[in-house]
Amino acid sequence: MISPKETKETKTGTETGAPPAAGIFIETDFFQKKKKGESAAGDVFLAQKSPSGNRIIAALSDGLGSGIKANVLASLTATMISKFVLMDIPAARAAEIITNSLPVCRERGLAYATFTLVDACRDMTARIIEYDNPPLAVVRDNKTLRLEKTRILVERKNKKTGPQNESLFLSELRALPGDRIVFFSDGVTQAGLGSPAFPAGWGAADAQSHILKTVAADPLVSAGELARSLVLAAERADSAAPKDDISCAVIYFRKPRDLLVVTGPPFRRESDKVLARIFREFSGRKIISGGTSAQIIARELGVPITDDGPIRAGLPPSSKMEGADLVCEGIITLGAAAEELARGVSEERDPGNPASRVIRLFLDSDRITFVVGTKINEAHQDPTMPVELEIRRNVVKRIAALLEEKYLKATRIQYL
Repeated sequence: MISPKETKETKTGTETGAPPAAGIFIETDFFQKKKKGESAAGDVFLAQKSPSGNRIIAALSDGLGSGIKANVLASLTATMISKFVLMDIPAARAAEIITNSLPVCRERGLAYATFTLVDACRDMTARIIEYDNPPLAVVRDNKTLRLEKTRILVERKNKKTGPQNESLFLSELRALPGDRIVFFSDGVTQAGLGSPAFPAGWGAADAQSHILKTVAADPLVSAGELARSLVLAAERADSAAPKDDISCAVIYFRKPRDLLVVTGPPFRRESDKVLARIFREFSGRKIISGGTSAQIIARELGVPITDDGPIRAGLPPSSKMEGADLVCEGIITLGAAAEELARGVSEERDPGNPASRVIRLFLDSDRITFVVGTKINEAHQDPTMPVELEIRRNVVKRIAALLEEKYLKATRIQYL
């Protein structure tokens, strides 16, 4: 859960949320393909920030089998281990509680859910717990690191209900900028099992080789793209018809990418120059959302605004301006972006859709600063306008909350 934000007064207005932290950003992302024919995945990935915002706890659990039953048990396991670690309960005790809480397959004597958990901290340390998932890969300088692992036996109260020698492995990492932690389910390593090309499955060695080749080809590849690349490669090994859920998660320690979103005119006209200065001096990518905001900045900086294509998907068209990565309409476009963020971003997005372009910039950034003008736009106070045209500030607050809680971004709102 994300803790409520403190509010403090600044020289230019009201600022909500702590300023984005300097130094390193911990990017966390995930990609998955379900077993062919199943409506639900038996692998579950959960990631959350600690209340302080200094830790990210990410867990990947693989429920035995596939489908709804596996999904439920994997969800329970991922949720329980994440909560225990967040509460600083020792890993051995946490694993013992979980193994004694979940049932065991009577036929195979196997635990119903395995897991890998990474507790990554802003101080560049990471604690790792592995329980029956394939060994994870730590990538540094185009090589995989060998971690020192401590084996801990897990005591099951009723030894007749499960394996006699269950154990988990603990390890720690002192990360460096550019390090990646890649962890995945056995749907990756067992892809193609029994086929002429991979009689013993794709295997951990092939998986790690693919990871290294992907990073070598694009040293700045994002966590999401790396996870996607590995899953799709495993799917190909399975002849594009996965015989198990194929899941991969990546944690990437790197320099943060910043994004500025300017929306709405300032409350006082004399603050127009302040808005233009914030825009000009910001180091990172920039969105201007709103025609009036764009006109103010164009006027103050002496740059033109030009059209950028036709109307797409019922949204007003975007424009172009020197120094801006995107210039789009305000409340309607931001509202559409908020709705898609709330639903869960789909893989297929129209690159000509302004809301899709806004979302792409959100997801490709780590620290998003919103500068929100507080002058009322009378057009949006008209009671005959559609209900979904919320007041600009509420839409921005909703987007910021979604980016923080669902997509693990750092956000800041400044009112002007």
